[in-house]
Amino acid sequence: MRQISCIIVDDEPLAVRLLESYVEKTPDLKLLASFTDSITAINAIKTQQPDLLFLDIQMPNIDGMELAHSLPEATRVVFTTAFKEYAFESYEVNALDFLLKPIRYNKFLAAVEKARKLYQQPVAPPSQLNTVFIRVEGEWRNVTIDQITYVYGMKDYVLFYLDNEPKPLITHLTMKAVEDMLPSDRFLRVHRSYIVAVDKILKVDRNDCIYIGKEIIHIPDGYLQRFRQFLETRSIDKK
Repeated sequence: MRQISCIIVDDEPLAVRLLESYVEKTPDLKLLASFTDSITAINAIKTQQPDLLFLDIQMPNIDGMELAHSLPEATRVVFTTAFKEYAFESYEVNALDFLLKPIRYNKFLAAVEKARKLYQQPVAPPSQLNTVFIRVEGEWRNVTIDQITYVYGMKDYVLFYLDNEPKPLITHLTMKAVEDMLPSDRFLRVHRSYIVAVDKILKVDRNDCIYIGKEIIHIPDGYLQRFRQFLETRSIDKK
């Protein structure tokens, strides 16, 4: 069974100790570190890139929502908070789960089970699809994948920007659904709100900005490592 690595971030020491005890008695969880200070936690999260982050929301300096926006792409969040009003906002950062304090072990296990299903599913081979159907204004548009330049996410809607189309196609989807739909060997998520067709990138400047179509996309820290690895695979200059 694959171990799921995790980090705990909560400014309340008692809450940290409780979660540590839960991790300790859950066989396939591996605790990498615990933090009561969000600023200190940021570097460790970027360096160690845990599978799972148990993250409080209301914290001094940088709160949990701010921190969640800068996470590595592979790290999924389980929010741990006493304030249920944050539940809706948590979906904007694609949170895996939302646990209300005081957190019971059965609720903790249910969140871990979601992570198990996510990380233990087999890796699918690159898609051989040539087209995808996109629902636009009640009609289904059959779009050739080669047409797609980039995708922009805006809350519960995504905009597909296509070659030779003056306006994007707008449909009711999540960015995660689009990621799953598009071939992973041809499209790369470079931002919480952007997925790009890698063969249509015009250039990448020294400030880590991608030029694609008429758009300039700055790659945030949480997505930089994966993008730089992609550049290495495509680069002629291996210095």
